[in-house]
Amino acid sequence: MPETYYIIPKDKHDSLVTKAYLKRGYDVAEAAAGARFCASAAYYGIRTHNAIKALHLDELFGSKVGRWTPGAKIEKLPSRFAAAEIWNGHNKLGQAVAYEAMDTCMKLADKFGVGMVSVDNATHYLWGGGYVMDAALKGYLAYTNCTSATSEVVPFGGKTPTMGTNPHSWAFPTQDAIGFPIVIDWATSTIAMGRVQVMKREGKQLAPGCAVDAEGNPTTDPNKAVALLPFGAHKGYGLGLIDELYAGYIGGSLPQIRGTKLGGEGEKRGSTFYFQVIHPDAMKGNDYVKGRSQIQNVKAIIEDVLGHGNEKCMLPGQPEARWGGLSKQHGGLLFTKAEIEELNHLAHEVGEAAWNLADFKSVQV
Repeated sequence: MPETYYIIPKDKHDSLVTKAYLKRGYDVAEAAAGARFCASAAYYGIRTHNAIKALHLDELFGSKVGRWTPGAKIEKLPSRFAAAEIWNGHNKLGQAVAYEAMDTCMKLADKFGVGMVSVDNATHYLWGGGYVMDAALKGYLAYTNCTSATSEVVPFGGKTPTMGTNPHSWAFPTQDAIGFPIVIDWATSTIAMGRVQVMKREGKQLAPGCAVDAEGNPTTDPNKAVALLPFGAHKGYGLGLIDELYAGYIGGSLPQIRGTKLGGEGEKRGSTFYFQVIHPDAMKGNDYVKGRSQIQNVKAIIEDVLGHGNEKCMLPGQPEARWGGLSKQHGGLLFTKAEIEELNHLAHEVGEAAWNLADFKSVQV
């Protein structure tokens, strides 16, 4: 059924989010990165990772509790590999680190064909799809994974949450072939915890098989959900484990204590990031059928996948492209009434007047 969305001018949104980050002690560059990220999530319809989620995470795990460090400087550690950088994030705001890391990967890929950045002592960077999409729109293939701020996923066959929702995000520069980048981006849990929060906020139930309560019993009530299940049973478990292993190689510590006060003195409780960018020219085999160019060959493959009766199938990245089109069409960022009520908590925090629904145009989507 169509839902009512209110159109918030981007500059009004960015001003509020920037002020919220500044009030919490983040510097101007970090606040700008935070606002940029939140606007991107809203623009592409990523309701689970917009400003509400971003600032809420800061309350749970960040500056509000002294675990994230506003104004921290990235330390670039020695590496014997020219195309690979290793950073100590020193608990700097995750969005600021992620944007800089992806930009660095693109510069490395321009020079070496491929570039990678590994980040230890990181904080949550939220929606990985936004970073890889940004790189794809600039012409690169991009990938990132991270360990989540806390462990809230039960391994397949277990009962105790000892892994994060641990997303994987890929993007491909297919915009010249089909009009938008293909973006494959998911948490390895059945749903993201942000989705649980959305359903709670909107007064809706979860689908069966997504979450468990405090006793480990399945629940569809978002108010009772305390842990999540991996998607696809053992397959999602394996994909989530990949992030934990990447983290282990980079320097991350025990996943079960991440984001908590558990563990001994000197333990590490932060996240880790991994970023990789490939320049398409580094992959050219130059033996494309019928004299196709590289992008023509990619387009032909996509058309074959979606042919033969599959014409109505959706491509990953298509929902984001649709929401981006709606945001562009209506000249602003689309939020529900419940979301605006949450954003008004931020307005109160920074000493601004609450947003009045009557001041904004609305649209049915």
